[in-house]
Amino acid sequence: MIIEATLKKEISQAIRSTFQTGAEDISLQPTKKEFEGTYTFVTFALTKSLRRPPAQIGQVIGDFLVANSSVVSGFNVVQGFLNLSIKAEAWLGVLAEIHQNETFGDVPANGRSVMVEFSSPNTNKPLHLGHLRNNCLGDSVSRILTANGYEVIKTCLVNDRGIHICKSMLAYQKLGQGETPESSGLKGDHLAGKYYVLFDKEYKQQIKELVADGLSEEEAAKKAPWIREAQELLIKWENGDAETVALWKKMNGWVYAGFQETYDKMGVQFDKTYYESDTYLLGKDIIEEGLAEGVFYKKEDGSVWIDLTEEGLDHKLVLRGNGTSVYITQDLGTTELKYQDFQNDRYLWVVGNEQDYHFNVLFAILKRLGRPYADGCFHLSYGMVDLPSGKMKSREGTVVDADDLLDEMVKTAENRTRELGKIEDFNSEEAKNLYDMLALGALKYYLLKVDPKKRMLFNPVESIDFQGHTGPFVQYTYARLRSIQRKSEEAGIKRVVSSENYALHPAEQEVIYHLSQYPERVQAAGAEFSPALISLYAFELAKIYNQFYAELSIFSDSNPQAVQMRVALSGAVAKTIRHAMGLLGIDVPERM
Repeated sequence: MIIEATLKKEISQAIRSTFQTGAEDISLQPTKKEFEGTYTFVTFALTKSLRRPPAQIGQVIGDFLVANSSVVSGFNVVQGFLNLSIKAEAWLGVLAEIHQNETFGDVPANGRSVMVEFSSPNTNKPLHLGHLRNNCLGDSVSRILTANGYEVIKTCLVNDRGIHICKSMLAYQKLGQGETPESSGLKGDHLAGKYYVLFDKEYKQQIKELVADGLSEEEAAKKAPWIREAQELLIKWENGDAETVALWKKMNGWVYAGFQETYDKMGVQFDKTYYESDTYLLGKDIIEEGLAEGVFYKKEDGSVWIDLTEEGLDHKLVLRGNGTSVYITQDLGTTELKYQDFQNDRYLWVVGNEQDYHFNVLFAILKRLGRPYADGCFHLSYGMVDLPSGKMKSREGTVVDADDLLDEMVKTAENRTRELGKIEDFNSEEAKNLYDMLALGALKYYLLKVDPKKRMLFNPVESIDFQGHTGPFVQYTYARLRSIQRKSEEAGIKRVVSSENYALHPAEQEVIYHLSQYPERVQAAGAEFSPALISLYAFELAKIYNQFYAELSIFSDSNPQAVQMRVALSGAVAKTIRHAMGLLGIDVPERM
């Protein structure tokens, strides 16, 4: 905010005026809690050029600022640390600026665009807890980048073909008996997932029987009847067999309808969806181009490779000897297609950290090929999500289903809210909307408050707590703030920020200071692709405001100026919490 920019300028001026020398790159840090002040300027770096002890440098600069600064009210020096206190009128000026700024936290459009690819589900099973973290990250990062001035294109690449899809199709052919989502009462993605699990169950039994007949487990896994039939089904699909393609379209259609229902519940949308069935053959032309340019080399069996040992990787297969694609071939083609479609400045892939190596290879190949978009590619790698009960396994049916988890979260939110007696005057529709909002807020906040790179443990009960570092705590604080705004409007109290003869209380100053840090936090979250920075900020702001609320009266203070200022302060906090939670994809309730 304006105080920090002014302070840096005035410190630079102080150094020039008192030491007759310039100072580059003035940086400030928050003053440690045990010392008086808000901002600290470290003087150690100046000792060599100024040939003075750091404490003496701090004293001289501090004296100059007190005499000449428009924002500094006092200072103290602790060794090489100059701790600066700020005038009340400066803080009130900051609050007035925030209060009047309807787009506080947003950066003007910067003329640059970025594509964020996330979700990327398989059509043989419903979305699970791991997908929820992926979707929450992708959606939140998209919102944060938009707030940072980027035009954002949100895309999804659906893995809708391959042997895993054929496994579900084969089990349905064998056991389905014409079952549909309507006849079964199951969402379409759940129905497909049911047959994927049934395939695995039968496949394991067949392997067991073949091993009992004398085959090794490796041989049995290859010769089991159902895996052979699934492979034949894949060949039929690739050859365009009408019956196979019709079944594939029907089952995928069920799955897409199921996915959309889950996406709608989560509040997630995409600007463009790519399908692997459309893109898996792409990339072969790029391989031919790279062969001609000497980027790739061909082995005697006809397979095509690239030597990436200079990049610290290894030799990587990019095309099989029989001319069929591997994943990297497809990704080269799909990335080229995305660039042709949108010409973005940057491309982000939100994909789990088990694919770190794959993306290192992809980006290295793109650079070797001299693609104009290569330097703008980034893999937003995130850690897996575990539950108190352990790791999830799709084919064994032990995943935590996204829909089931969302439903369970809503029930937990309802029980916790009823226990706390917060909805006595709500009608049934209002209560349901609140439960949904709290459940989704708790889930998203819990998944996003952890640094994306870290593996995490998800505890549904802990996430819904109304105290501590949780979504419901921040949502409840917002509802309290809105209650204050309604009460002030009913009483005809204006939100006015005046700096005339007002002695700012330390609790008020603390809230204003934290508000002033919000734009910087939004920019840091965009630079680091980390919603965790926003979630921590929202929690800290809610906590600091609640401390202020407990310490100072808003409506019963005898000074009308204090009442108006505190109402305005509460409004600024409400606006900022709503914006921060919005960047996480979380709605906040008007009342609780």
